[in-house]
Amino acid sequence: MLRRAGPSLRHFLLERKSGAGYSSYSGEAKMSRPVQARRLEGIDKNIWVELVKLAATYSTVNLGQGFPDFPPPDFLTEAAVRALSGENHMLHQYTRAFVRGQTPSSAIPPHSPVFQAAGLEDALHAQSPFQGLIHDLGGFCNPVPTPPLTPQGHPPLVKVLAQFFGKLLGRDLDPMTNVMVTVGAYQALFYCFQAFVDEGDEVIIIEPFFDCYEPMVKMAGGLPVFVPLRPKAPKDGKLMSSADWQLDPAELASKFSEQTKAIVLNSPNNPLGKVFSRGELELIADLCVKHDVLCISDEVYEWLVYDGKEHVRIASLRGMWDRTVIIGSAGKTFSATGWKVGWTVGPNRLLQHVRTVHQNSVYHCATIAQDAVAQGFQRELELYGKPESYFIQLPTELQKKRDWLVQSLDAVGMKPIVPEGTYFLVADISQFKSDVPDVPDSDEPYDSRFAKWMVKNKGLATIPLSSFYCRAHKNNYSHFIRFCFAKEDATLKAANDILQKWKQEKTSP
Repeated sequence: MLRRAGPSLRHFLLERKSGAGYSSYSGEAKMSRPVQARRLEGIDKNIWVELVKLAATYSTVNLGQGFPDFPPPDFLTEAAVRALSGENHMLHQYTRAFVRGQTPSSAIPPHSPVFQAAGLEDALHAQSPFQGLIHDLGGFCNPVPTPPLTPQGHPPLVKVLAQFFGKLLGRDLDPMTNVMVTVGAYQALFYCFQAFVDEGDEVIIIEPFFDCYEPMVKMAGGLPVFVPLRPKAPKDGKLMSSADWQLDPAELASKFSEQTKAIVLNSPNNPLGKVFSRGELELIADLCVKHDVLCISDEVYEWLVYDGKEHVRIASLRGMWDRTVIIGSAGKTFSATGWKVGWTVGPNRLLQHVRTVHQNSVYHCATIAQDAVAQGFQRELELYGKPESYFIQLPTELQKKRDWLVQSLDAVGMKPIVPEGTYFLVADISQFKSDVPDVPDSDEPYDSRFAKWMVKNKGLATIPLSSFYCRAHKNNYSHFIRFCFAKEDATLKAANDILQKWKQEKTSP
């Protein structure tokens, strides 16, 4: 390695240190200029940080955060063990990229002797002048056209995802152009906003919404435009369902303008558990086509649908494939949220820009986790529609847990909104206001104060529904809290014991 001749940095610093009145170790030389980028203004505070800390400190039962406390299926953990301890030691290295125009199996692996001999392995993982040489070497070893390398994901995983979602969408998907693996669905969302949203672009967000949508849009320079699902009282005294929360067609249409770049759709919806009907999706699709708008479709709970409801993929509707990016999650699909494996599915005209963000940021996702997820999907592809499928067994089990928690909450006077899907249900806490009196003119929504009081005084952690609304609308929906029922039966029983004891305390003289 060549080094420029001249005095060393250490020599330079020692000379400066010896200068009059100067010390390189002075603690007084602090920066006075602002260091925070403008894109972070107003998004630094997050109620989740406070609620998670409270749950860890006070909670005996945590039904707040959306993760299962039961294990993933055996076939998935066994696949992870095989990947971790098997003979293929390259699964411990960077995920092998492959070349557009080739099938995954025909790509030259990064550990190819050609690249080792040339000392160019690292150049595979960066945009650099060496890539032209790499492409020439690739063509020499494998005489196939070799456009730039792209970090789509572990070849077995993108291949099975293309097969699986191609079957669901009724179209042939190319694993190299129509699929990309990300570090969880969260990262896929961030990539989409960075890839598609420019300064001043408007992005429609349906409320209540997964809380990261708003700050991610703002970080990209976009302007969030909110439209709420409005509840309609059920008839005959029945419990309210998430299906009773609906968009007003005229109100939704009024949110589209020349500045609208995209709409974010989350079905099944977190936190409400709403599964959008085909008619509702057709309404959204027609407006997207009319106004030439993109759809970012967050479908991480796609397999968690109850009561025989159908999860309709908006990309399958007329005119929507070419303008939709589907986002999925292995964490929610296989009950392994800590693995952080997600993906995007969509047309190459959209995903090529998502790939650009990926290759210039994270670039790589854990190979072993991808390999295990690939094996899980291969199993589910073979068992698709059969009783042994985890995609059938998991929602069946979760529906039982949902029904049990609905009954428990209803019995103590918290009126549950019965969800059609997801891990979550929302309950009305209006009858408990005597325990936590309202504070007039408070800036903090009532449900937020209620949730904090409940975890401190009752040991039960939940999430206030107002967390899923923009600032202007938080107080309009501040008498609900969200429960997660994707828990062991023992956890749900412990929550029920807390609620029953609380009820007795309220009714005792």
